[in-house]
Amino acid sequence: MGEVTGIKPALRFHALTPLYDRVVALTTRERIFKRALLDQAAIEPGQQVLDVGCGTGTLAIAAQRRQPGVNVSALDADPAVLGIAADKARRAGADIAFELGRSSALPYADERFDRVLSSLFFHHLSWGDKLLTARQMHRVLRPEGELHVADWGRAGGLASRTAFLAIQLLDGFDTTSDNVAGMLPVLFGSAGFRHVEETRRIPTVFGIVSLYRAVKSEGMPGPHSAGGAA
Repeated sequence: MGEVTGIKPALRFHALTPLYDRVVALTTRERIFKRALLDQAAIEPGQQVLDVGCGTGTLAIAAQRRQPGVNVSALDADPAVLGIAADKARRAGADIAFELGRSSALPYADERFDRVLSSLFFHHLSWGDKLLTARQMHRVLRPEGELHVADWGRAGGLASRTAFLAIQLLDGFDTTSDNVAGMLPVLFGSAGFRHVEETRRIPTVFGIVSLYRAVKSEGMPGPHSAGGAA
């Protein structure tokens, strides 16, 4: 794997990376929302699945173990978390192709995947990188392929908005403001996806985790950005 420079660690500081799984499990109702996301994705045997911003690999491993007949690829820009993910996958007996790279220039061929997944990733990106990432996801999906995302969503009221301030202090106001304003469906539509919907809202101690679904419709390619490999 090559080197990706200028990355921001999942918990902002590299020293906190070993704590990532524990923090996410304790604060985000991770098992609930990731199980719901995989239920929603309805992955079938033989399908090609990509987890973008895979972090320590929890979602990718769960996807492969739930449906052993699928081919799972997973990408992240942080070599430290990818090392953790690869070790977890080996211990779980999950055969996953991990790749070091940026979501804004996915190193995969056009129309390769049936499902693209993402979990607690978009809120780390600027609006420009969010859009580039969504366009890349659209590019690598096959016609009628589906995008399934779990991330911080629109605040449900003063209490959840106040709770979300802790996430914004950690991850930055610029990147998280789009999420808490409920802008991710607009983003996915701008990237060419159709049938975009917020399917579920899950309260947590730090705010609302929203689940989203979108489809790459046949004959509607949408905007593409350069990049991609065989």
